[in-house]
Amino acid sequence: IISMVLPSGLNLLRVDKDGAPLSEKFSPLADGGLLVHGGQLMYGMFSKKTVGASGGGIVHTIFNEYGPEAAVSFFNGAQRVVNYWLLHNGFSIGIGDTIPDQDTIERIEVAVRAGKEEVEQIVASATENTLEPLPGMNIRETFESKVSRALNNAREESGSETEKSLKDLNNAIQMARSGSKGSSINISQ
Repeated sequence: IISMVLPSGLNLLRVDKDGAPLSEKFSPLADGGLLVHGGQLMYGMFSKKTVGASGGGIVHTIFNEYGPEAAVSFFNGAQRVVNYWLLHNGFSIGIGDTIPDQDTIERIEVAVRAGKEEVEQIVASATENTLEPLPGMNIRETFESKVSRALNNAREESGSETEKSLKDLNNAIQMARSGSKGSSINISQ
């Protein structure tokens, strides 16, 4: 439906992972990136990253190739499509979007437990005076840096485990992936 508001002849390729092999860039399994060919959306989704004010995005490309009138027309058309979809489908987030399954809870607990064990090892080495200072830091700064890194890694890992286990139709996941609100950290919380 969104292809109806794109200018005909628009060609755009946005790739999420620049280091991916060439075969994955043009037909990714998870719809990563975005391909518009001849004004038709081939794969991908419009997100804050692909539509927003970034260089090489959809708005930027339409403005540069077709002029300001086409950019205004795209904005108006996209807003009309989104409003119509929201009018007929709605979008809300409920408590059901935040409850993980038992397997996910266990994987989160494993990640948190590993982070706590790493912090306990850092605390033990600090109390035994065996903690080596990192370059440019004293012992206290090194301790804080290592503990903070361990806890951040545990939080990131639990967030990514949660995001992997939730279905793509989950409204919280949709908001985080589109860039409108939230992140993997919020999902893990």
